[in-house]
Amino acid sequence: MRALRETAPDTAFGGVGGEAMAEAGFPSLFPLDDVAVMGYLPVLARARTLLRRIRQTAEAAVRARPDVLVIIDSPGFTHAVAKRVRRAAPAIPIIDYVSPSVWAWRPWRAKGMRPFIDHVLALLPFEPDAHLRLGGPPCTYVGHPLIERLPELRPAGADLRHREAEPYSLVVLPGSRRSEIERLMPVFGQALARLGRVLPVEAVLPAVTRHRALIERLSADWPAPVRIVTGEAPKYAAFRGARAALAASGTVTLELALAGVPMVVAYKVSRMEEVIARRLIQVPSIVLPNLILAENAMPEFVQADCTPERLAEALSPLLTGGAARAAQCAALARIDARMRLRDADTPSRAAARIVLEAAERSNA
Repeated sequence: MRALRETAPDTAFGGVGGEAMAEAGFPSLFPLDDVAVMGYLPVLARARTLLRRIRQTAEAAVRARPDVLVIIDSPGFTHAVAKRVRRAAPAIPIIDYVSPSVWAWRPWRAKGMRPFIDHVLALLPFEPDAHLRLGGPPCTYVGHPLIERLPELRPAGADLRHREAEPYSLVVLPGSRRSEIERLMPVFGQALARLGRVLPVEAVLPAVTRHRALIERLSADWPAPVRIVTGEAPKYAAFRGARAALAASGTVTLELALAGVPMVVAYKVSRMEEVIARRLIQVPSIVLPNLILAENAMPEFVQADCTPERLAEALSPLLTGGAARAAQCAALARIDARMRLRDADTPSRAAARIVLEAAERSNA
C-alpha cells in the first residue's frame, strides 16, 4: 500500500485486511480473524461463516468496480472471492499476491487458476518456473517482504558476541496456531530437558500475544530457563542473538534463515491430516530455506520422527559447533543470492509496479 501511494498518491483501497493494513488506512469490511482459518477440521467447523464472508466480499468488490482486485494469500477464501468476481464483473483484472503452494501439493490448481487469475506475484524465486511448468497464470517473482526487513534480522557486534556466549541462546518457535502449539510444546519441552542435562541452554520463546497464556501454561514445568517475549521487535532481537533455533515449519524458518540462525525444524498434525497430506504433498522438504536452496541443509523431523530424542540429538551440534553447524551456516549464507531481485528493487515496489500496470491497462 505504501509503495502504491508513492507512485499513485490518490490510490484508494477497500476490501478485507488485517491490522497492519488498517494502520495504513485500509477500511476492512470485517475483522480478518473471521476468515483466518487453516486445517481441514477448523474450516469445516466454520464453513457457514466463511461462505457468508466470501459472498459479502465478492459482492462488495463487484459494487466498487475497482481498477484492479488484489487477492492476498489464503486461497481457500480469496480464490472463492475471485471466481465470483470474475463471473459477475469479468473486466476487473485480478492479481494474486502470494502463489498457492502448487509446487508442493495439488499441482492441478495452477492450471485451474487461469480462468480467474490474470497474474501471480510470487514470493519465492522458484515459483514462476513452477507455474510455467504446470500451466498456471503468468507469474512474476517480486521478492519476499522479509527482504525489506533485513536490517532488523541481521546480527550486529553485540548480537554476534551473544551467539557465542554461554548459556547458549536457543530460540524455540512452536508455531502461531493453537493446534501447532498444543502438539509441539510438550515435545519441544522434553527435547530441551535432554539438552539441558549436557549443555548450558537458555530458551527464548517468542509468543503470539493471543496464545501467550497457553504457552506460559505449557512451558511452566520445563526444566530449562525459559524467557517468553511478545511482539515483532523482541522476536527479531531474539533471532539476532540466537545460537540456534528449534522451530515449527512455516514462514518463521525463512526469517531465521535470513537472520543466519542454524535450525532444526519439526512438525506434527492430526492422524487424519497426515493421511491426506501423504497423498498430496510432492516436495522433498517442508522447510522453505531448503526449497529455496534446492538442498536439505536444515534437518526436519515430521510426525513419528518428531521426538525429543531426535530433536535434541540434532540440536546439540548446532549449539556446540563443528562440522554440522559450519555446513548449515554456509548454506544459510547462500540464501541472499537466491532471493535477490534485479536492479536493487524492493519487493513492495516490484509488486506495486505490476498492480499499477494492470490498473492502467484496465482503464485504457
